[in-house]
Amino acid sequence: MLKIYGHPGSRAARPLWVCRELGLQFEHVPTHFADGGTKSAEFLAINPAGRIPAIDDDGFCLAESMAINIYLAKKHGGELAPKSLEDEARMLQWSFWAMTEVEKSLLAVFMQRAELPPGSEIEKYFRERSPKDPAVEQAAIKALQHPLSVLNGHLASRQYLLGDSFTLADLNVASVFSMGLAAKFDFSPYPNVQQWLGRCVSRPAARPPKKS
Repeated sequence: MLKIYGHPGSRAARPLWVCRELGLQFEHVPTHFADGGTKSAEFLAINPAGRIPAIDDDGFCLAESMAINIYLAKKHGGELAPKSLEDEARMLQWSFWAMTEVEKSLLAVFMQRAELPPGSEIEKYFRERSPKDPAVEQAAIKALQHPLSVLNGHLASRQYLLGDSFTLADLNVASVFSMGLAAKFDFSPYPNVQQWLGRCVSRPAARPPKKS
């Protein structure tokens, strides 16, 4: 069975969302970076880089959230998968764009605004990497203005990134932008982005199932 290693509050949320969209059976192996879980011998055998997420698909091991998502969508097909070479290229374009143009700055905003249990391992982990600094937050917000304007313009004439249907392109990019929701980032100056993101994250598969 497919195993997904990671913490649902991390980039592992991305392949978990894909699996729910596709209705795949999988085992989620909770693995956290703040408690040493990514340094265990078991996990390093899956991903020697010691980063989450990673998967073990019946012996095929793969890391990096976007690579995992593309692999799963192409393997299992369904509505998420690109229907043409051109759609695949556009999906890759938007996925790479989100990682290179948006994620770093949104993550900086999130880490500056995150309210973490004082003295916890996760609080220590975050503050070692991103001490509280208003200048860092403001610089990140400024850096987001251009990519958000680009996306807002692209979405002016379409419901989703590739047209009228939700695809892997939307899932990948929305999974990056969801950090902004967690950070209470103000998307209102970009109404097309705000509406598109709302459509994406309101999908039932975007949310983990409630524990019974």
